[in-house]
Amino acid sequence: MTHTYKITGMTCSSCEAKVKSELLIIPHVLSVDVSKDKQEAVIEMQKHIPFMLIQDAIAKAGSKYAILELETTMNDETEIARTWFETYKPLLLILFYILLVSFIVQFKNHHFDYMEWMRHFMAGFFLVFSFFKFLNLKGFAESYMMYDIVAKRLPAWAYLYVFIELALGIAFLINFNPIITNLVAVAVMGISIIGVLQSVLNKRKIQCACLGAVFNLPMSTVTIIEDALMIAMSGTMLLLML
Repeated sequence: MTHTYKITGMTCSSCEAKVKSELLIIPHVLSVDVSKDKQEAVIEMQKHIPFMLIQDAIAKAGSKYAILELETTMNDETEIARTWFETYKPLLLILFYILLVSFIVQFKNHHFDYMEWMRHFMAGFFLVFSFFKFLNLKGFAESYMMYDIVAKRLPAWAYLYVFIELALGIAFLINFNPIITNLVAVAVMGISIIGVLQSVLNKRKIQCACLGAVFNLPMSTVTIIEDALMIAMSGTMLLLML
């Protein structure tokens, strides 16, 4: 398994040596090729290594270095096969818990309230997903800037996005001005899904930033479904309210 990373801040051969030595220390790293001219590092690894470990190694090399994952290449000799469920297990568990809690809340009602259920589900979704992004805000922003159409041109948007998610979660939870809240949700998720669609259609193998930099989830149709579901639910609530 070979990963290519963009590393900024390298200006000399000494920089290359520092970065390379720190990366080689990481367990399961087989080889490292670092280039200051290309501003990248190609790492061959025996098994998948979480992106956060790579980031930590770069941080140890020096505070002036920053890293972004560009692509992943698999080969028969080094690939450790993972099933679809193993890959998306964190995302599936999170969605299961949000669904479970939102359904349990409905037991207090005499009948199933679809609007309230969707509102609570949306609240849980935005609150939980923003939480994971806040665990490593910089790591999320760097990943998000690789594919989001707004963040590519306006890096501050990648940071602002997390606060908007948190605000949406609170707004759905307290039922703050439902029309405005759902309009913002549709707009924000609508913009976000464009970059996701472009990446998946272009078959770019990059890390999905939906759960921040905590879990190394690949960008795929699952990400599209996740964003589309939020747009559909917000759109449905808007139609029912208007």
